[in-house]
Amino acid sequence: MVAQKRILVVDDEADFAALVQGNLEREGFQVELAYNGVEGLAKVRANPPDAIVLDVMMPEKDGYTVCKELKGSDAFCNIPVVLLTAVASHVTSTRYSHADGMSTEADDYIAKPASAADITRSLKRLLAMD
Repeated sequence: MVAQKRILVVDDEADFAALVQGNLEREGFQVELAYNGVEGLAKVRANPPDAIVLDVMMPEKDGYTVCKELKGSDAFCNIPVVLLTAVASHVTSTRYSHADGMSTEADDYIAKPASAADITRSLKRLLAMD
């Protein structure tokens, strides 16, 4: 039997995080939640997951910063990161941009509202499960 892949979902919207968790668990993943970037990094350091689903706009430490820290770390740089964001490329009134996301070395970048199928498909591809 193949061991369950562990996914860390980091999103400050508790309802969205719970929805993603439920969908991923139905697909056979083991899921842990964190509600901001600081908590997410602490959970990665304590027990590194197989992959991370990471929201961009969060309090304390945003997803871009978390992703850059992970990808810049020898210990965690190989953990696949899927960035989720509601940032549209045409929105200029935010400090976040699509270009910023592409510069983080994230392994995938999905716009919100992201479907459960999109997130699952990305994780399975990144974890070589498809």
